[in-house]
Amino acid sequence: MAETVPADVIGKLREAVASLKGTAIYKEIVEPRDAVLARFQPVFAPDHVTEISEDEFRSFLLLEDNQHWSGLHRQGPRMCADMDRLRGALAILVDESQPVADRLDRAIEMVSGMGKNVASAILLVAQPERYGVWNNRSEANMRRLGIWPKFDRGESFGSRYVKVNQILLQLRDMLQLDLWTLDALWWYLDQKESGDLPLSEVTGTTSGGVSAETEQRFGLERHLHEFLRDNWDRLELGGEWALYHEPGDEEAGYEYPCDVGRIDLLAKHRKKPRWLVVELKRNQTSDQTVGQLLRYIGWVKQHLAEDGDEVHGLIICHEADNALHYALSTVPDVELRLYEVEFHLKKPEVILGVSRRGCE
Repeated sequence: MAETVPADVIGKLREAVASLKGTAIYKEIVEPRDAVLARFQPVFAPDHVTEISEDEFRSFLLLEDNQHWSGLHRQGPRMCADMDRLRGALAILVDESQPVADRLDRAIEMVSGMGKNVASAILLVAQPERYGVWNNRSEANMRRLGIWPKFDRGESFGSRYVKVNQILLQLRDMLQLDLWTLDALWWYLDQKESGDLPLSEVTGTTSGGVSAETEQRFGLERHLHEFLRDNWDRLELGGEWALYHEPGDEEAGYEYPCDVGRIDLLAKHRKKPRWLVVELKRNQTSDQTVGQLLRYIGWVKQHLAEDGDEVHGLIICHEADNALHYALSTVPDVELRLYEVEFHLKKPEVILGVSRRGCE
């Protein structure tokens, strides 16, 4: 049985719920709820999932259609590679005659890419009064509030989900809101904690003082995190390190939630008992970046690493100032890597006899 959520946490969340209404997040995520449920509940009904089409399933994974979860679509190709197997897994997942822990363990084992993000989102749509969403965002906020459950070593994903869901159901009842809105609340709390800043705040200049080159670099840098995740195995780092994964979550190492924030990328050595904590320096100062990395390293040492495991750190940034170099010169097992972002448009070779009208 889950412990009761402390009153002070409920008080904080009630204030956040009151502030959530009227925001862009409420309008973009909460208000479309009924339309999304009306569209996709029949799709994930037990009598339909056995014949669900690839287009129906893939449409649910798109943010523009589910109006709630970004990034699910990336797993579409893997999950849809064997539609018969996917249909079988979905039939198990939505079968309310069986315990949800067993259903989750079986469904996720059957289909590559069917991790906690996708599976719990489907459960919420299929049974919006019974199941909440477990993803990195909800986990990070629950950890930050000190209400994350304790798991036994080796506990299955399904059993862990049951513990998480018990807390989500408590929050639903105590805050008097539905599970869909509760999931939107985590988005709102993320925005308050570390929302996207305007370019002028990132650079410390007014819009008139930002060069086109700087604007272009910041635009491309926003995708660096996703690029590293999606191309990890093709990078030099990927030859030595593998992104960390957990039961029910093959991408746990991306934005890994912990009690002191979210680790940008977490990896384990492919052969040796070593961990790698990767921090991307974006708009933080050098001191903030180093301090954050050291907190994450300390947390991994205490909560994930076994006795004798080594924990290393890596900072990735576009350019490094003296403050960063001096700080890292005193920190063992932390490296620095610089990246380059280039994007150029050039005119094609002129081919005789081919008109260039319309391009000038």
